Amino acid sequence: MDDLLFRKAMGKFATGVTVITTEVEGDVHGMTANAFMSVSLDPKLILISVGNKAKMCEYIKKSQSFAVNILGDDQRDLSMVFAGQVKEKKEIAFDQFEETPVIKDSLVSLACRVYHTYEAGDHVLFVGEVKNLHVKDGDPLTFFEGKYKQIS
Repeated sequence: MDDLLFRKAMGKFATGVTVITTEVEGDVHGMTANAFMSVSLDPKLILISVGNKAKMCEYIKKSQSFAVNILGDDQRDLSMVFAGQVKEKKEIAFDQFEETPVIKDSLVSLACRVYHTYEAGDHVLFVGEVKNLHVKDGDPLTFFEGKYKQIS
């Protein structure tokens, strides 16, 4: 099968939209991602997938911590900034949570430490142990067939 067909098939799976954040030497870095899942309840583990050529991959390896910020349907612009779809420089407000930068007002912020790392093809899978989390009410921003969607 060709890459385009595979990508089209994977796009049929609706996902939430997250921004992965970390801090290295005082600089905050973020990346939009929809490759995220829960792994275990005991211990509380999640998994993110990051391209092995993405700068974020090295940042997470260096910091050994990251946050997963699940975006609300009113945060599409933030997703676009961290996906590199917005070229002008925007000032982003971060909060600190468990010594990790998080996106203000996201539906969920999961502060994690790297529990394990796996090389998988052209990506690195980071299993994160959740140190703490914050949850607020709202509808999620979703992604389906290469486009942002809203539930309501």
